[in-house]
Amino acid sequence: MAANAIDRTRRLLSLVTYLRDRPGARVDEVARAFSITQDELISDLSVLPMCGTSFRGGDLLDIDTDGEHIWWHNADAVGTGAGEPLRLAADEATALLVAARACATLPGLRDSDRDALLRATAKLEAAAGESAGASSRLSVTFESEGGVLAEVDRAIAERRRLRIRYYSPGRDELTDREIDPIRLFAVGHTYVEAWCRRSEARRTFRLDRVARIELLDTPADPPPVEPRDLSAGLVQPSPADPEVVIEVGPRGRWVAEYYPHDTAEELPDGGLRVTLRTPEPATLRRLALRLGGDGRIVSPPELVATAQGAARAALAGYEEAGLA
Repeated sequence: MAANAIDRTRRLLSLVTYLRDRPGARVDEVARAFSITQDELISDLSVLPMCGTSFRGGDLLDIDTDGEHIWWHNADAVGTGAGEPLRLAADEATALLVAARACATLPGLRDSDRDALLRATAKLEAAAGESAGASSRLSVTFESEGGVLAEVDRAIAERRRLRIRYYSPGRDELTDREIDPIRLFAVGHTYVEAWCRRSEARRTFRLDRVARIELLDTPADPPPVEPRDLSAGLVQPSPADPEVVIEVGPRGRWVAEYYPHDTAEELPDGGLRVTLRTPEPATLRRLALRLGGDGRIVSPPELVATAQGAARAALAGYEEAGLA
């Protein structure tokens, strides 16, 4: 499967640790260790000098190569454990403090976790000094997911079943389900992994798509299932999933960066022909609408038809509203 932006970010982070421990590492050996070509490694090395502990010049990674060896000239100054301790600039301290205070207000957060977070925030405020002043005038609150998160967290703690009304964007419908929650996790959004009694299978539900939630007195009794490994991301296509082919123009090349795919072939106009797999092809209708004139679904035929129907319905809605 071709690498996307997330895969490359993971590789870059691993590459930094690898190079720190191997001054003057050979290009061919590093490429072999990461199962990439030497050209891909050189491309990665051209990105690393734009990374660092902040966006300020003195904190960026000074890494280069002579084509045979790789040299990191300021590893001790930038890395942890040597040189000067990490310093937060005013904007970095403000962002971190505002985020920490916001997280401390989350409903359902366990008291021990909240206390630990507040203690860490107090230490950060003391270390930031005057830089922390601006953060006290800013606040962020969580609204849409807060109550749902609290109920799910309580259901897990008390091993109780939940009744939810859930919106599925792929089918554009609300369904009522009873679920036995297994765990909460966050991958961009917050999700609950649960055993769904409606489908009698393990399902993942995004909390901001839960329209209604009710904590039941029925004990939760999910069958023993191994928690999914999410290190490769929430969506992990299987070779058995249906194949979808999408053609995008130059302005739609971002699709290959954000969607795990099998192949991405260059097209004469500078676009791409992307082949990917998904267990629910209907969920890609929204992608087709988002692309507009910058791309189209080529196959399977049934998905092409539903995407075209969704586009016509959207256009009709615009015309009705006098916006087209």
